[in-house]
Amino acid sequence: MRVVMVGTGYVGLVSGVCFADFGHDVICVDKDPSKIETLNDGGIPIYEPGLKDLVRANVEAGRLSFTTELGAAMKGADAVFIAVGTPSRRGDGFADLSYVYAAAEEIADHIEDFTVVVTKSTVPVGTGDEVERILSKKHGPEKFAVVSNPEFLREGAAINDFKRPDRVVVGADSLRARDVMRDLYRPLYINETPIVFTARRTSELIKYAANAFLATKITFINEIADLCEAVGADVQEVSRGIGLDARIGSKFLHAGPGYGGSCFPKDTLALVRTADEADVNLSIVKSVVDANDRRKIRMAKKIIDHLGKVDGKTVAILGLAFKPNTDDMREAPSITIINQLQKKGAKIRAYDPKSMHEAEKELENVEYASGAYDCITGADAMVIVTEWDQFRALNMQRVKSLLKSPDVIDLRNIYTSHVMKELGINYVSVGR
Repeated sequence: MRVVMVGTGYVGLVSGVCFADFGHDVICVDKDPSKIETLNDGGIPIYEPGLKDLVRANVEAGRLSFTTELGAAMKGADAVFIAVGTPSRRGDGFADLSYVYAAAEEIADHIEDFTVVVTKSTVPVGTGDEVERILSKKHGPEKFAVVSNPEFLREGAAINDFKRPDRVVVGADSLRARDVMRDLYRPLYINETPIVFTARRTSELIKYAANAFLATKITFINEIADLCEAVGADVQEVSRGIGLDARIGSKFLHAGPGYGGSCFPKDTLALVRTADEADVNLSIVKSVVDANDRRKIRMAKKIIDHLGKVDGKTVAILGLAFKPNTDDMREAPSITIINQLQKKGAKIRAYDPKSMHEAEKELENVEYASGAYDCITGADAMVIVTEWDQFRALNMQRVKSLLKSPDVIDLRNIYTSHVMKELGINYVSVGR
């Protein structure tokens, strides 16, 4: 099949290359000439493990190409995916749908034969209705069908998530559109992947509901971690004890400095705004949003309380991205933590394997190091914010010798308290 992917951001690029790897002919379109030039030169504008090699292989096989010209790309297309950004609007939390609607307007200009127009972007309930209205201004219903096909990709594991998903959700009222979507995802049938067909509005809500539920699990275990500290319990053992219950599950029950990234913060807020418009009180989700904001500030306070004061001290931050195996700094806990420490007079030295170039856009007055040991040399304390694999086996004797004082604050619980104590390290973790 011939597929057009509008947008070469995280979702668009990963989805496009994976469809190409399934054997479809895919053209990725973006208005940013520099992005397209980078991709045509063999570069990748984002970091995702395995993505660069997969792009190269499919370009060489002739199944994947990149262009700024949507009209030429849409010639003979079976499906056109809208995979542009839907950031939160500043001030009100609503999803900014201007890029989605602009893409729909341009797609409408180039539809010739029957085309399935698929929203891959995360959009509020009813967005597909508006996309349909935009297309209907120029075409009758025999020329197009609008489908919702939300993505469930985890940064750092996106390729595996696309090729071996828990499920594929398709919101389509047209039987013809459903047949096109079945053909697109036919390579997944061998894995017996469930394909859930729903009404379009239901599909749009499934995405938001899934992200809100996962954000709730993270926030719940973070609050239990606070209780563990107060009563002398161990949050990791609590997590294991409840996670073995099949009704609960173990995923997203790891205490830490709060969630971040491109999805959970934006999508929980957008869901609340959608509910407010519908006069529905999503009190649980509202509490999750507020608790997560407080969580990041609380982690900065944990550091300050342990050190007594941070004015004039150098704090070494290991990990800046919101999670490992990505360079994504959007809503990363490190941003709030660093800003709070700087307000109290701390000097920040930081290291992250992939995200320092992105961190420079978000943070000011931060010294960036060339490696973990370089980062902590001469610092007053070491703080682990992101659990990159290379931080899991640091030589703690060396760490102790490089720090001015043996203070280690581990916000991801990747080390063991009694081992740190035996080494003479002043160790602080979360919920233990």
